[in-house]
Amino acid sequence: MTLEAAVSWRQDLARAGRELVLTNGCFDIVHRGHVQYLAQARQLGDALLVAINSDESVRANKGPGRPVVPEADRAYLIASLEAVDAVVVFETPNALDVIRQVKPDIYAKGGDYRPETLVHEEYLLLKELQTRVEILPLVAGLSTTNIIRAVREGNPL
Repeated sequence: MTLEAAVSWRQDLARAGRELVLTNGCFDIVHRGHVQYLAQARQLGDALLVAINSDESVRANKGPGRPVVPEADRAYLIASLEAVDAVVVFETPNALDVIRQVKPDIYAKGGDYRPETLVHEEYLLLKELQTRVEILPLVAGLSTTNIIRAVREGNPL
């Protein structure tokens, strides 16, 4: 959905007394770790919104060889997961504008982050909005970077 539609949807959730969980990321090569993490994030509240970096945003953050999977396909895959209620794609290097407009009740990130390693401006805004920050455990050994490396080297995962 568009960000404008997500804001309207979020307002409807709030009026109904339902808590919104927001998470964001590239989700370049979707793997079991992503699926498990999103299922855990969804359990934190009543609805899960996933903000996905656009292709341009992924290239800016990860380098010229990324993304491997185009944004429309990544958004479709993530939106197809049972745990995910909605997806937005954002063009900026970080999700600051999504957070500012959606005002989630809960913000979830994977265990490769700690509150102090989140994008600083995002973390300050989350504190200002009184959004609960939850760091969820990683599935050990699974990451898009590791998958890409294994494929390039011809090694099994």
